[in-house]
Amino acid sequence: MSERARPPVRAPLAFVDDLDAPTLSPHDEHHLRRVLRVRDGDAVTIADGAGRWCHATFGDRVQVSSAVHTEPDPVPPITIAFALVKGDRPEYVVQKLTELGVDRIVPFVAARSVVRWDDAKAERNVDRLRKVAREAAMQCRRARLPTVDPIAVFADLPALGVVSLADFDGDPPALDRPIVAIGPEGGWADDERALVSSRVVLSPYVLRAETAAITAAALLAALRSGVAGAATRAAADG
Repeated sequence: MSERARPPVRAPLAFVDDLDAPTLSPHDEHHLRRVLRVRDGDAVTIADGAGRWCHATFGDRVQVSSAVHTEPDPVPPITIAFALVKGDRPEYVVQKLTELGVDRIVPFVAARSVVRWDDAKAERNVDRLRKVAREAAMQCRRARLPTVDPIAVFADLPALGVVSLADFDGDPPALDRPIVAIGPEGGWADDERALVSSRVVLSPYVLRAETAAITAAALLAALRSGVAGAATRAAADG
């Protein structure tokens, strides 16, 4: 078994339960054939969702064509917790966080949240969010699926680790604080501020909740990948 940073971006990626005996789900096979126009004999990438992937040849039976590679664990893992928002915006947030490389996504209910799902609706919607994350991971060619937690409440967040609340009076994002919580449109309640002392600022402007979640993910992901550092060095050298 060899180790590589991530799968090649050109070949379509699909997830399978077993890389040793890969079988595509009917939905994924249909997507590859009808949407992406993949033909029998074309190269694809298959992954197990836990960071292991390999090259394969598409067809009625997927044929493995390379050794299995392992994508290293992300360091540090990035977690974004976001207060539930209206309509289909939670799906949009999960899609973009997945594309940006977030490792754990925690939807939660804050004191000033307008959206509150009952248990049955919460279970259905979390299943839907996990499906969205899976589809987004296929689209962006990441071999490791993010964890999408069940709906939490604000009091659960400290159990994630050292959480920073997105707020105007915070410090810039940093990799030593890779867990960021995004509040609802109405902002944080006083008791929530009292429970979590760490703050992170994302913008000098007022952001929508979904924009704030995506911004936090983009900033942390850029720092972790070195993209932000490289851009800063290039600007300084110029």
